[in-house]
Amino acid sequence: MILKNLITVSAFTAVLFPTSAFIHQNKDQKTAQHPASENSGFAVLELFTSEGCSSCPPADELMGKIEKEYEGEPVYLLSYHVDYWNRLGWKDRFSTAENSQRQQQYSRILNSQVYTPQLVINGKTEFVGSDENHIKNSIQKALLVSKKTDVTLSANISRNKIDVQYKTSASDSNSALLVNLVEKHSSTQVGKGENEGHHLHHWQIVHKQNQISLNKQQKGITTFKLPESFSPENWEVIAFIQNVKTGEISGSAKTSFK
Repeated sequence: MILKNLITVSAFTAVLFPTSAFIHQNKDQKTAQHPASENSGFAVLELFTSEGCSSCPPADELMGKIEKEYEGEPVYLLSYHVDYWNRLGWKDRFSTAENSQRQQQYSRILNSQVYTPQLVINGKTEFVGSDENHIKNSIQKALLVSKKTDVTLSANISRNKIDVQYKTSASDSNSALLVNLVEKHSSTQVGKGENEGHHLHHWQIVHKQNQISLNKQQKGITTFKLPESFSPENWEVIAFIQNVKTGEISGSAKTSFK
């Protein structure tokens, strides 16, 4: 079932998404099915999911399907594993309280309930994360109408850390750059809870998120600790510009590792 989170949403702060890290450019190839946007639009998909939720595996699988289907297009996928399902018998190893807080903050600004699987597109609209038709229609609309602010990224591995260089023209005092360290794919054999006995696959897992105020700096370097068992080919960095008051995302980019 889709779980309605009964946790009271905390008071909305001046900064929409906390500065602390969250633990919970593309090819030019286009397909006839998904024509290139003349407006250089983009779509950022944020999925809130959990290994403890029996309704979530179809949404997780859909993320993998969308990633493959929209390869080469400006479609950026991020999966946040929430922690409020953990109390029901299975602890999701990718989940964090910060991911749950991010979802709660979206519920305030979008006037929505908190549930899994929930998907938010470009920080403006939300719906059930396994609704394939709705999601694909929303992606196509975003690609056609979104106005994209430029973001450039590069990532380098240096001993036990990752340095991400960023640059953008955005300078709005309400704008922040959220830089995400993303694992492209992983899987788990679930031993308890609603998905007991199932081998679950996950795509585009957000392991950490750094937030940078663009009111102070439009270029610079942000750093992540190198994850255990890190393999450059299975990780990437995705960054997006977000208005910290309205939640609207105005630009995004991704980079692999050198």
